[in-house]
Amino acid sequence: MKSPSATLLAEVRTFRQNHPEVRYVDLIALDIPGHFYGKRYPVEMLEKVAAGSPLKLPQNAVLLGAQGGLFKIGDYCFNDGDPDANRRLVPGTLKPVSWESQPLGQMLITSDGTEAPIEFEPREVLARVLERLHHKGIHPVVAFELEFYLFDKKLDDGLPQFARDPLSDDVDDQPNLHIERLSRFSDVLEDMAQTAKAQGIDITVITAEIGPGQFEINFGHCDDGLRAADWAALFCRSTRGVALKHGYRASFMAKPYLQFPGSGMHVHVSLYDGAGNNVLAAHQQQPLRHAVAGCLALLPHCMPIFSPNHNAFRRLGGTVNAATRASWGFEDRDACVRIPESDPRNLRIEHRLASADANPYLVLAAILAGLEYGLETRQEPIAPLNEDRSSGTDFPVDMLDAVRAMQHQSVVRDKLGAEFVDVYCENKRQDHLAFQQEISAREYRWFL
Repeated sequence: MKSPSATLLAEVRTFRQNHPEVRYVDLIALDIPGHFYGKRYPVEMLEKVAAGSPLKLPQNAVLLGAQGGLFKIGDYCFNDGDPDANRRLVPGTLKPVSWESQPLGQMLITSDGTEAPIEFEPREVLARVLERLHHKGIHPVVAFELEFYLFDKKLDDGLPQFARDPLSDDVDDQPNLHIERLSRFSDVLEDMAQTAKAQGIDITVITAEIGPGQFEINFGHCDDGLRAADWAALFCRSTRGVALKHGYRASFMAKPYLQFPGSGMHVHVSLYDGAGNNVLAAHQQQPLRHAVAGCLALLPHCMPIFSPNHNAFRRLGGTVNAATRASWGFEDRDACVRIPESDPRNLRIEHRLASADANPYLVLAAILAGLEYGLETRQEPIAPLNEDRSSGTDFPVDMLDAVRAMQHQSVVRDKLGAEFVDVYCENKRQDHLAFQQEISAREYRWFL
């Protein structure tokens, strides 16, 4: 077998051979709010990194707030000397970037798998959860679904405008699920799909959603949880770039219109043992019930992950299929945890609560932690919505309440890491307080 460095070096050299026009490669990773940070490397320097040269970036780049600023979190950022931390290249992610004006490449980097991984890096948090499950003989298979809106490229005094129908040049301002919308926006959607595939992302179904200019993309089921989350993160980046090239803005904002449905991140998860048997389907599906109970038990304590910003909380209890309580049900899209109809081999849960702008690594880590907790404790879940439409338990619907519910919950701290939980909660608290530090025009209208 080739060593990791030999494999990476071969990948870089093959890329250079196939794309001689590319002079620079963006080395990128996802921070806590779900934004990419990184450095632009000359491709010849990338070859040296692949061969084993150190790759270091500031550790605290992971802690950036939603607007890119740094918050004082314990001793991080201001009392730690802003140290560098090692990163490594993620094999198989070096791909060409087609949406920029100049030839460019990109490649994921991460601290997981290094000698001293960053405990609060989102990809590292997920890697730890997956490693623990693998040691227990549990192997998740994961598929993400992402909803997003297309807007006109130009904002109107900072506010989004409806995307224009390229055939009629009229605004697409009518909520519908019509297949014709896929035809009318086929050029940009096809480019998004082909660009994603060029990034190595397995996308499948494209759906016109209910909101005006709203679409959903489904990804293939993947037996590597890290790669599944990589796909979701990379798709958001490429889709925004492709949209701008076509004269649109693509946004995964959770609730851009109060009167129309929000955009969600739905995650399908099934669990298999080492022999390939579906763990959830065993013993008349009793493990499925335990897994659901665990998900619902931890859900109220993971709300800052599922709804990572002020706007995301607006989506809850919205116009369509957005739950207001922790609930579950068979073939029920009003539930946070839906059990799609399937044969025993493909039995799975669909976790529907997260907003589309949530961090995919952390969303999957929180879901898997809930499943693991349920299988450990073997609790029975509350009644499904199919039996009782009022069934469900409350969860926080405000960021500060959500942070308080998460920070001191012992199971969440154990499953996701105490250091991560403390850092993440303080990041969200500071982001929320910073968001409040602006007086809006509405406030003047009401109180001046």
